[in-house]
Amino acid sequence: MYAEPGIIRKIIEGTGDTWAVVGLSANEHRAAYRVAEVLQRHGKRIVPVHPKAETVHGEQGYATLADIPFPVDVVDVFVRSELAGPVADEAVAIGAKAVWFQLGVIDEAVYDRTRDAGLLMVMDRCPAIEIPRLR
Repeated sequence: MYAEPGIIRKIIEGTGDTWAVVGLSANEHRAAYRVAEVLQRHGKRIVPVHPKAETVHGEQGYATLADIPFPVDVVDVFVRSELAGPVADEAVAIGAKAVWFQLGVIDEAVYDRTRDAGLLMVMDRCPAIEIPRLR
């Protein structure tokens, strides 16, 4: 289990509504596309972050977290585990409140480093699965 008790609820209900979704493109067949749609249905503003900087679900995309010109509350990470550390570090640098590593994205050292930096952190979980559990 890669979330302390209560952290999932705190991130979903208490950190704010702007979620940068790293790895989100306009490819409807990717999990990030579907999860972002669920987040929107539950009142979250999604911000696509992908090298292509595509508009997805009506929201302007950005190539990197640093390119986003407004505050981000949660960084939801859909990249391979070996690429997730720099994304978490960038989340810390932009002042995000939380980082969420999706199912299969696991790096315990990054988990600890991100928590030590003061951010809430969840790893190897999916908000599209967790949100209905909270209702």
